[in-house]
Amino acid sequence: MTPPRITVDYTVLDCPEPAALGRFYSTILGWEPVRDDGDWVVVHGPGELRLAFQKAPDFTPIDWPNEGIKIHLDLVVDDMEQARDFVVDAGAELIDHAQPSFWVFRDPAGHIFCLCKRS
Repeated sequence: MTPPRITVDYTVLDCPEPAALGRFYSTILGWEPVRDDGDWVVVHGPGELRLAFQKAPDFTPIDWPNEGIKIHLDLVVDDMEQARDFVVDAGAELIDHAQPSFWVFRDPAGHIFCLCKRS
């Protein structure tokens, strides 16, 4: 059997305020906002990379590290301190920087993401 062609369309993050979270990721990634339907916001990066933000009024962030991470974004950077300052100024919260090669943050809605040192 020939496998069907299956590709990834979006990575979708549930959140209470899609426009606000879309602006945050658009700012930190330098991606273009391309769609805002109120309950659904999309930012577009290089090639076919896209993030979507879906309205979920009852979204509750995980209790990390007690609940584990489950899913998160790894964002690669050249300068950890500069990137930390930039994402914190944009609204992120640094929650763990024990490892020199990656630091853990919460975005403004409470999703976990990491800044990872480019090797």
